[in-house]
Amino acid sequence: MRVVFLGTPEFGVPSLKALFDAGCEVVGVFTQPDKPKGRGNKLQKSPVKLCAQERGIPVFQPVKIRLDGVEALRSLRPDLCVTAAFGQILSQEILDIPRIGTVNVHSSLLPKYRGSAPINWAIMEGETVTGVTTMMTDKGLDTGDILLQRTIGILPGETAEELTARMAPIGAELLIETIRRLEKGDCPRTPQDEDKASYFPMLKKEMGEIDFRMPARKIVCRVRGLTPWPGSVFEWGEGEQIKVWHAEEAENPGKKPGAILSADAKDGLVIAAGEGAVRILELQAPGGKRMNAKDYLRGHPVSYTECRVTEENSHG
Repeated sequence: MRVVFLGTPEFGVPSLKALFDAGCEVVGVFTQPDKPKGRGNKLQKSPVKLCAQERGIPVFQPVKIRLDGVEALRSLRPDLCVTAAFGQILSQEILDIPRIGTVNVHSSLLPKYRGSAPINWAIMEGETVTGVTTMMTDKGLDTGDILLQRTIGILPGETAEELTARMAPIGAELLIETIRRLEKGDCPRTPQDEDKASYFPMLKKEMGEIDFRMPARKIVCRVRGLTPWPGSVFEWGEGEQIKVWHAEEAENPGKKPGAILSADAKDGLVIAAGEGAVRILELQAPGGKRMNAKDYLRGHPVSYTECRVTEENSHG
């Protein structure tokens, strides 16, 4: 079976490797164009591109595959296309090229959490269970028929980064099972129930600004869901922006949102929320490194009494 793989971030790498290991003939890989990163703005290859190049697989990086990638894909004569966090919408012209169709590895239990950041949103919405779905891609946004699914529990305190690392290899296993069953002709194919569907938007940098008027539980879930990108931040003092890596719920004796309840090496950093309070466990000051909050406070005494609370924070 001639397979073309389309993916970009680390989530797609286990699926691509699984195709190799399963003996599939991977004839090409499509991934997003290299992007500048870091202080030097050096172009950085995607994890999927690096994986493909290690195995000598031709790599294609169209800016928009539906415009400048059609002929390249057609020339590969794929029996099957596989997508896993590719990052571009496929046109019907693209979908008509592979003989069998296009299978997508999606990191939610469809039809819930359609969209480009299902792992992040499941955590931010306070879910305790999620999963992986393989589906036949159609021209809608994650609307194609469901093939196979596997349920995965979300661990207490788990961040999007940690959950992604756990889900990626499970998605790879499910992909190979799906392909084997498609070859045998016994793979189930179930239309999605639109009444149960939910869609969540792309992540944006401004979503990371913590609004302490929100309940502490919601804030903590957002911190987990927005790690590592775009990250969660708050401001105190003269606009000093603090990045929060880990947090948990705490008690609030009735102080207004944003009030700093404690900020010392003994009790740590606790900030009042709309309901309850947020205990910052790990933080990063401007120009500094990630630190345990108590260790940071041991060397950086805080005299502020409150954090900035805005009226226009974006919550997606």
